[in-house]
Amino acid sequence: MASSSSSSSSSSLHLFLLVSIFFSLLILSHSKAQRSTNFKPNALILPIHRDAATNLYVTEIHKRTPLTPVPFVIDLNGRFLWVNCDHQYLSSTYHAPRCHSSQCSIANTHWCRTCSGSPSRPGCHNNTCGLVSFNPITRRSGPGELAEDVLSIQSTDGSNPGPLVTIPRFLFACAPSFLVQGGTLPTGVQGMAGLGRTQIALPNQLASHFGFQHKFAMCLGGSGVVFFGGGPYMMNPGIDISQSISYTPLIISQQGEYYIGVRSIKINNKPVPLNTSLLSIDRHGLGGTKISSVVPYTVLETSIYKAVTQFFANELSAVPKVDPIAPFGLCFNSTNVGSTRVGPGVPNIDLVLHTDRVVWRIFGANSMAQVRDNVMCLAVVDGGVRNTKASIVIGAHQLEDNLLQFDLTTSRLGFSSSLLFRRTTCGNFNSTSSA
Repeated sequence: MASSSSSSSSSSLHLFLLVSIFFSLLILSHSKAQRSTNFKPNALILPIHRDAATNLYVTEIHKRTPLTPVPFVIDLNGRFLWVNCDHQYLSSTYHAPRCHSSQCSIANTHWCRTCSGSPSRPGCHNNTCGLVSFNPITRRSGPGELAEDVLSIQSTDGSNPGPLVTIPRFLFACAPSFLVQGGTLPTGVQGMAGLGRTQIALPNQLASHFGFQHKFAMCLGGSGVVFFGGGPYMMNPGIDISQSISYTPLIISQQGEYYIGVRSIKINNKPVPLNTSLLSIDRHGLGGTKISSVVPYTVLETSIYKAVTQFFANELSAVPKVDPIAPFGLCFNSTNVGSTRVGPGVPNIDLVLHTDRVVWRIFGANSMAQVRDNVMCLAVVDGGVRNTKASIVIGAHQLEDNLLQFDLTTSRLGFSSSLLFRRTTCGNFNSTSSA
C-alpha cells in the first residue's frame, strides 16, 4: 500500500510540474507577444535577391493567419501590393472591405464589383471594391478586389535586424491567377510588391502605421535589401552609406512613378550631343527619365541610344568591337579591357542632374554586361521612337550596388553612386542575424 501511495504521489507531482511548465511557457509567450506588440520600430527591412532565371528581384513577405512567407517581385513603381488569391489563399484574418467603405476611399477605388464564384472566397466577394492589378513584365492587367489581412515585417536599427512587427489590416489587391502565369515571373512568386508613391503602396502604409519617416531606400544586387524609414544604412564592414549620398529632386508622375531630371549625358567628361527636349516631361506626360527595378537594362529612345552608343564606341576605339549580341547593339572583345575597383576599365557615363555639380556617375560595373566569354556589351537597349512613355528608363543593372533613398516627404532622391568605391556591396547588410 505504501508503494502504491508513493507512486500516486510521484505521478501527481510529475503532473503538477508539467502543468506548471506549460503555464510558465504560456505566460512567457504572452509576455514576448505583448512586448512585440508594444514595440515601435524606427525602420524596417526586406531582404531581396536577384532571380538568376529572370533577373527580377524577389523578397518574401510574411502574410495571413497563420503567418506564411509569400514570394513577391519588387516593383519600384508598382501602385500597391497584389497577390494571386485564386490558388490556395488560406487565412483566418482575410477581409474584403465593403464597397464605399473608408478603406476603398484610401485605396482611391470607387468601383463596386460582383463575383460569380460560389461560395465566397478570397478574391471573389460581392459588393466589394474593385482594383485592377498590373504585371509590368507581361504588360497585362486584371481585375480583382481590395482586401486586407495581416502583414508582418522585420524591424531594424539600420545595422542589424530586430523583431518582427505586424500590421493587422494591411491593404492589398487580390489579383487573378493569370497575372502570375506564363513563365515570366520567378518560380513560386505569387505577386508584386509595389513601392510607388500611392496611399496603399508598401512605403506609405508602413510609415503611416508605425509613425516613422516617409522614406525608403533600395539597394539591389545578387542579394540586397529595401529599408523603410530613415538611416543609418550600415553595410559591412561598418560603413554608413547615408553619410555619402548626393541629392536631386524626385519627380512623381500621376501614376506614382519615380522620375529624375537628367539635363545632359557625358561620356569621358565630354557632352553627348542630344535632342535635350526629350529629357523633359512634356504636357502629355511623355519624355523624362524614369527609374525602374523591373526593366533589366537601361532603355533609351532611339535618337538618344544612337548618340550614346556612337559616342561610347569612339571613346573606346582602342578596344576591338565584335558582333552585337541581343538585346545589346554595341559589344567589345573584353580581353582588351582592363579591370578596376568599380568594374571594367571603360569610359565613365555621367547623368548630369539638376545642376552641373550634381552628377550620377555610372562606372564599368554598371555600364557593361559580360554576356559571353571574352564578349562585353554596353548595357543599354534601343527603346524605339516613342515606344516608351519615358525617353530614358534607368534599368536594374545600372542600379546594382548603388543605394537609392526615396524621400517621399520632400520629394528628393538620394543616391550613393557605386558602393564598390567604398569596398562594399548591397549584399553586405547584416540581414540574417537576430538582434
